[in-house]
Amino acid sequence: MIPFSLSAKRVDSWNNIQKYKKVYNAFFIFDEQHVKGSGPWVKAFLDISRKNQWILLSATPGDKWEDYLPVFMANGFFRTKSEFNNEHVIFNPYMKYPKPMKYINVGRLIKYRNSILVRMPFVRDTVHEYFRIEVDYNLKKYKKVFKEHWDPYLNEPIREIAKMCYLLRRVCNEDQSRIEALYEIYLERRRIIVFYSFDYELDLLRMFSESIGATYAEWNGHKHEEVPSTDEWIYLVNYASGAEGWNCITADTIVFYSQQYSYSTAVQAEGRIDRLNTPYKNLYYYKLVSHAPIDFAIESALLSKKDFNENVFMGGKL
Repeated sequence: MIPFSLSAKRVDSWNNIQKYKKVYNAFFIFDEQHVKGSGPWVKAFLDISRKNQWILLSATPGDKWEDYLPVFMANGFFRTKSEFNNEHVIFNPYMKYPKPMKYINVGRLIKYRNSILVRMPFVRDTVHEYFRIEVDYNLKKYKKVFKEHWDPYLNEPIREIAKMCYLLRRVCNEDQSRIEALYEIYLERRRIIVFYSFDYELDLLRMFSESIGATYAEWNGHKHEEVPSTDEWIYLVNYASGAEGWNCITADTIVFYSQQYSYSTAVQAEGRIDRLNTPYKNLYYYKLVSHAPIDFAIESALLSKKDFNENVFMGGKL
């Protein structure tokens, strides 16, 4: 987020957006689309938009109509979320939580969207090549977590859906077969960006990189190291910290060591090497996926351009 006025200029993080709720008569440049849903960032953005001039810069403004709602509201198209829902959304009556079943009066929404987007045609010569690499998982440990509701790491019962899904994913992501698959990719490509989700994965990836003597660097919540400049390297990137905001034109390969829940995050992550000035014609994307039900469910959601929902996967209860 970059707010500035004629008398002062300041560069700041989205994390600090609420500090500017009392600013008037400034011009804000919001970098990337972080105003989705109804959290504190959205509320601060709407407050700022009423008092200042602003522009939102993003190549991926939204995947569904709800993603556009905060910007629609900031432009005065709707006063509240309820007004939008009443006029354009029909919810599935058989779901325990609000889930859109279909949209109505879509022509009006398309008109609103076209009025706020800036068309920027360009020719992209890159070709994406996708590889789905099947890996194993510990079925016995997976069943212990899923059927017995038992945490094998802390040796205690599981009481929350979020904890259940976290542990199921950990069982899958820690399997040695993923490291073996990653090693094969590294031997072939030699310069690879590896996206991961959790700290325990980072620990495994560090040990792997050190064990084979590879040069490696990190982009996560603690480190923003530069991409290595050696002939061969591994760049370890956390989805939450590094799916956007940086780019690399010295590599043509990304490995998704594990999956995450957001479709838009997956698209943003792919874009780190798909730049207009990349010297590469072909870009390679490797996805490591096991046969575990949770891995399959996450993959299915992302392939359908949707976010994965833990409550839906678990049927709303343990």
